[in-house]
Amino acid sequence: MKAVIRFVVGVLVFVTDVLYQKRPYQRFYVLETIARVPYFAYLSVLHLYETLGYWRKADLLKIHFAETWNELHHLLIMESLGGSRYWVDRFLAQHLAVAYYWLVVPIYILLPRYAYYMMELIEEHAYHTYEAHLEAHGEELRTQPAPQIAIDYYRDGDLYMFEEVQTEHRAEFRRPKVDNLYDVFVNIRDDEGEHVKTMIACQEPEARLTFTSPHTVVAVEIVNSELGLEKLLEASS
Repeated sequence: MKAVIRFVVGVLVFVTDVLYQKRPYQRFYVLETIARVPYFAYLSVLHLYETLGYWRKADLLKIHFAETWNELHHLLIMESLGGSRYWVDRFLAQHLAVAYYWLVVPIYILLPRYAYYMMELIEEHAYHTYEAHLEAHGEELRTQPAPQIAIDYYRDGDLYMFEEVQTEHRAEFRRPKVDNLYDVFVNIRDDEGEHVKTMIACQEPEARLTFTSPHTVVAVEIVNSELGLEKLLEASS
């Protein structure tokens, strides 16, 4: 099954790489339009399970919605850079997205671990694509301003949703710079890296029952800390 998934992803990557070899922002627009789709598919299936009373656990819903929100802002950034200017690019991206949605939904119902594996491959490709763009155009990107939508998402807006995609437990949440366009692409690349880690974690056998969102972890740590402090005060009194 993994070989079939690698083939499907390889075809998708080949098509976008060949068609958009010298049009990076249009290429990123298409990739980000498609990248949102699996998270929509996961949410659709999980909401169905919840409605039927088969499964109820908020953490995966929170994380997958935060991932769609993250990819939406990547998409808005690419639109602000002119990636969606031409009708043909919008047509291709939107029709690929619809077809991809109906591919992911049955896979996620029948074989959820493989659906996550597929997304792991796509996000890994996105990470390396942005890394290559930074290496090739770094100096030029440093001279261009960051789009306002990126400033709002990464620095000045409500950062709750941005924190929710940071599922690798750290002492502190990422607070990236957004001083220029180079910083924006660094942040997008790092977001894709976060998605790869999340997709790997979601493939664990008990992930659907045990996976916790970053804010759930923080809340538990705060409660444990307060309980520990109470016990310490009781012992000393």
